[in-house]
Amino acid sequence: MAEVVEREEVTLQKLKTMMADFAKERDWDQFHSPRNLLLAMVGEVGELSEIFQWKGEVPRGLPDWKDEEKQHLGEELSDVLLYLVRLADICGIDLGKAVLSKLELNAKKYPVKLCKGSSRKHTEISCCEDDFNENGGKEDPTK
Repeated sequence: MAEVVEREEVTLQKLKTMMADFAKERDWDQFHSPRNLLLAMVGEVGELSEIFQWKGEVPRGLPDWKDEEKQHLGEELSDVLLYLVRLADICGIDLGKAVLSKLELNAKKYPVKLCKGSSRKHTEISCCEDDFNENGGKEDPTK
């Protein structure tokens, strides 16, 4: 693989290219089917989950974590991201465009005026939109 990119902005395109080069240099394209990449990514998500297992809720920024723990977390997060980028590439999905499209869809599904401060699913929010509008932005507590 080409040199590790440091102190340079990392883009999805750069990661995609680096992962493709990495696999090609090792003749791993033959193993990189969508199914295999997905299963590998799920395995990495499991390893990521193990880091948090039994810790309960942890505060943002992980202030009580040792540097080694944060480094390990970064490595596992990276594994998940790299498999995701590779999977999208192999499936012919432009991940950057897909993400932007999904954010736009989520903004429509979860309008600020209806869901700010709420963890309700969009199906619960949209059914209450009329109640929201009729009651000055609040749901009718009798419903």
